[in-house]
Amino acid sequence: MTRNFRLSRRNFLKAAGVGAAASAASLPTFHALSKPAHRLSGELKILQWSHFVPNHDKWFGPFARAWGEANGVTVTVDHINNADIPAAAAAEITAGEGHDLIEYIFPPSALEPSVLDLKDVYDEAVARFGEQISLCSRASFNPVTGKHFGFSHGWVPDPGDYRKSLWEQVGMPNGPTTWQELLEGGAMIKDQLGIQMGIGMSQEIDSNMAGRGLIWSFGGAEQTEDGQVAINSPEVVAAVAFMKELYERAMTPEVFSWTAASNNQLLVAGQASYILNSISAYRTAQKIDPTVADDIHFLPALKGPGGVGLVSEHLIPTYIVPSHAANPDAAKEFLLHLVANYNQAVFNSELYTFPAFASTAPQLTEEGGWLDVDPFGSRPVDKLKLLKDSASWSTVIGHPGPANAAIGEVFGTFIIPNMYAKAARGEMTPEEAVAEAESLMIPIFDKWRQQGLI
Repeated sequence: MTRNFRLSRRNFLKAAGVGAAASAASLPTFHALSKPAHRLSGELKILQWSHFVPNHDKWFGPFARAWGEANGVTVTVDHINNADIPAAAAAEITAGEGHDLIEYIFPPSALEPSVLDLKDVYDEAVARFGEQISLCSRASFNPVTGKHFGFSHGWVPDPGDYRKSLWEQVGMPNGPTTWQELLEGGAMIKDQLGIQMGIGMSQEIDSNMAGRGLIWSFGGAEQTEDGQVAINSPEVVAAVAFMKELYERAMTPEVFSWTAASNNQLLVAGQASYILNSISAYRTAQKIDPTVADDIHFLPALKGPGGVGLVSEHLIPTYIVPSHAANPDAAKEFLLHLVANYNQAVFNSELYTFPAFASTAPQLTEEGGWLDVDPFGSRPVDKLKLLKDSASWSTVIGHPGPANAAIGEVFGTFIIPNMYAKAARGEMTPEEAVAEAESLMIPIFDKWRQQGLI
């Protein structure tokens, strides 16, 4: 059953803030609102990060309020910097009051004791939309406790972004395919052209993600599949030694103090040969300097010594409903409404965010769809086509195990980027840096194991 509520095409365009670059034929449709299982009322308070593609937030507020108006719920949406979300959530949980929905951009597994189980939302979503992709289910479900501590509604691929004209000058017009080629070509570009590459070793999310991709591609891991610390291995030591060489030959000290925006800014300014990031920097370049944008191309995960290439998802937007939520019924119903209309989320993020349930945005990957013919003006139009199979070379933090509470704390305390930085700066040998990381991780895992969460 549905309510008789639809947006006109004119009002949808206004609410979505769709730019002229998008053709009318490619616009997503607006779905009828599902009738909630229970009568709703009151206020729904949502806290989430300020999206890296501003058009998304221009769309989201009107979208959420329209749902609220149709269902007797007053919806408020507060946006803050992604780096401030953990502290804000912790303060609200401690106070026992605040927002009903809080969105993280990485698995909030360490908050499991303080949030509601969203199994009912997950089960209903699967019933309506089909299976959730593995990336998203592994980011929001604890197989040890059986609790869905969050609900991942989408995910963001993390391709390599490279400047084609620079790599052409060193004989690699299609960019590197392996980490070794990245080192060799990146070093030549820096030596001959004075342009560095940008892979962070700082206390921010991009550094966290990039460092893990290098570990996996070298055959290492933070933990085993059953949640045992596995960081101190020859494979991880080799990855850390490689990062040290990559820094010495192709980067500059600024990578030790980057924020999540730094590598984007470097690429858009035309001063980076390669970064490991989403397409948000590219979208910014399209608006600021189309010449630079045309020169930015994308690569799948780089392969390591064993021929395996794997990266972390760039972001995995995941909502939690804190135990203190005043309106959990409205929060859960809104999550289902968001997923039902996820083609709008994908479109208004300018194809930055991918769906957790593939059936909700078929336009993204279908033949002749948005990735084949970018509605936002890519030249060539199929520049983003390689992202159609990005789930095959992407995984979630904690791989090959789940994104458990211990991994969440390791992620939040930046043990991995600190490990790389200490070796790259020469403060420790790679072996010493890895051993220190292990010594920091073991008590974290022991703590959460004693609580029965891993």
